[in-house]
Amino acid sequence: MQITMKLNGKPVTADIAPDMTLLQFVRSQGCYSVKCGCETTNCGLCTLWMDGKPVLSCSVPAARADGHEIVTLEGCQEEAAEFGAFLADQGAEQCGYCSPGFIMNVLALFREYEDPTEEEIKEYLAGNLCRCSGYEGQLRAIRAYMAHKKGGESK
Repeated sequence: MQITMKLNGKPVTADIAPDMTLLQFVRSQGCYSVKCGCETTNCGLCTLWMDGKPVLSCSVPAARADGHEIVTLEGCQEEAAEFGAFLADQGAEQCGYCSPGFIMNVLALFREYEDPTEEEIKEYLAGNLCRCSGYEGQLRAIRAYMAHKKGGESK
């Protein structure tokens, strides 16, 4: 079966197996930031954007992405690096395995909410599993990033 999509701003056409997941497809296209942690939609490691909305690519058939725009961390590197610096500054990146999916969700959060409340932040990020931390560093990083975006303060 053949699919065509825009992947990180570039048109891609490929033949796929009917049972291929979007996670498997984007990795086959060199998007290695998208990771597999559970294959059960419980960890958030495989988060990417489909038409600007975060999706868990381990549960999306690649065929469903036909005709859509897919963005991985490789497709928003500058913005991701900016927020990633706040994660590092707060000591919240630790092993870094969850960081790509976490960053994709944080950036999607700020696309949806201009000034999210603490509750909206926690609700939005509830599906991100981090085995290294208690999430306080990540929350501090998000708050610092919000302050930076609002007032232009540097970290």
